[in-house]
Amino acid sequence: MKYDWILFDADETLFKFDAFKGMQLMFERMGVEYTRDDFEQYQKINKPLWVDYQNGTITAADIKHIRFKGYAEQFNTTTTDLNSAFLDAMADICTMIPQARELLDAIKGKAKLGIITNGFTELQEVRLEKMALSDMFEHVVISEEVGVAKPDAGIFSYAMEQMGQPEKSRVLMVGDNLHSDVLGGVNFGIDTCWLNAAEQPHCQDITPSYTVKCLSELKAILLATA
Repeated sequence: MKYDWILFDADETLFKFDAFKGMQLMFERMGVEYTRDDFEQYQKINKPLWVDYQNGTITAADIKHIRFKGYAEQFNTTTTDLNSAFLDAMADICTMIPQARELLDAIKGKAKLGIITNGFTELQEVRLEKMALSDMFEHVVISEEVGVAKPDAGIFSYAMEQMGQPEKSRVLMVGDNLHSDVLGGVNFGIDTCWLNAAEQPHCQDITPSYTVKCLSELKAILLATA
């Protein structure tokens, strides 16, 4: 295979991340009905926080607190408890992206596999265990633990240290986010694959090594170079 290491983003690359369903389940367990309108109001707070996080202007702890601050006051609880309840709900509804397991099974043993995610630590281990993937990946690098998030070069440098400093030309980063995953990998000097399932417009300033609409396309590309 052309690559010795293949690194994956987690959310919407390997695992579906339906935050609305997660919020619904969390509030259902609290005995509260949660609507799409409620979620849209929440996203007005939540989405900009993730942009700030990727830009390095706030921390993971800031996201966890700020996004649930209003709900904590409304329901007389804490942002810590709400965040944990949300991540528990997300783990319970977790499913894999179509063809993800087939891809991983096909390339396991032909290349070493890792994850670099901006998601939170609490969700990663339980989700890997639920999907029976705990032994699939050599390293799971989590921005919350490293202290920097994709696209910052620091998280890629940290991952490479954990991997034993392989040749950059032998490393591929796969992700659905054109900025955090692809631009981060491009700027770090490794090959990238953009999983563009939604067929979003390409950006002239960001050029992935490969663009695929589904993971079966990536499987075919990788096995063709084996």
